[in-house]
Amino acid sequence: MIEFVSLTYAYPDGQTIFKDFSWGVQRAESWVVLGPSGCGKTTLLILLAGLRAPLAGQVLIDGKPLLRPRPHTGLILQDYGLLPWATVRENAALGLRIRTFYGPDGKHAPDEFQPAQDVDPWLSRLGLAPFSDQYPGQISGGQRQRTAIARTLALQPDLLLMDEPFSSLDAPTREGLQRLTLELWREQSLTLVTVTHSIEEAAVLGEKILLLGQPPNTTPAVVENPGGADAEFPDSPGYFALVRDLRRRMAAIE
Repeated sequence: MIEFVSLTYAYPDGQTIFKDFSWGVQRAESWVVLGPSGCGKTTLLILLAGLRAPLAGQVLIDGKPLLRPRPHTGLILQDYGLLPWATVRENAALGLRIRTFYGPDGKHAPDEFQPAQDVDPWLSRLGLAPFSDQYPGQISGGQRQRTAIARTLALQPDLLLMDEPFSSLDAPTREGLQRLTLELWREQSLTLVTVTHSIEEAAVLGEKILLLGQPPNTTPAVVENPGGADAEFPDSPGYFALVRDLRRRMAAIE
């Protein structure tokens, strides 16, 4: 589904983050991007979202060059991106409201793309129905993140990008949302790419883990995690062995 083809990208200050970098993701896989601060994790996600363009090479989605944000890509940010003056229901419906402004011109919202207009099923699925008329300042961090997830899934994405989505949450809330994310990934047959700085989270969420090193990144280092995304995996010896291996690899990178 995703291909980086000989991609090169540099920051405005001239620092090259990716150089002749090629990488691929199959449909419905769950990937985690892991690496030290400043290695290009979020930049990779922004390139995938079509919010920045490479200096050379291409990003392909389903074999087509990515030239701008696509309707079927969902992006969930670390700070949730909720409007403080809007209710949970209004925030969840925000993406649908914005989508109507694009119209049927084919640039952003093709004629055939008709997402459901009712966000209430998603509010119920994510346990938000009792809080639908409350404001972000009145609900917990986990509920705010669920609202951001509802807003994204209402647009019926096939590719879901998440940038450190649970890093500011307490451990029980974070683990619950990790399980929920994996449930939704399976139910919706999503292709999932998650950026995290947490080795433990990478081991839980990623069937495959992309390790980025100090820039420029030229060759992808991929760690296979066949037990990842399995509900029983975090209690298995394989999980602890993987965490040790990832710690060793990260220490070598840093």
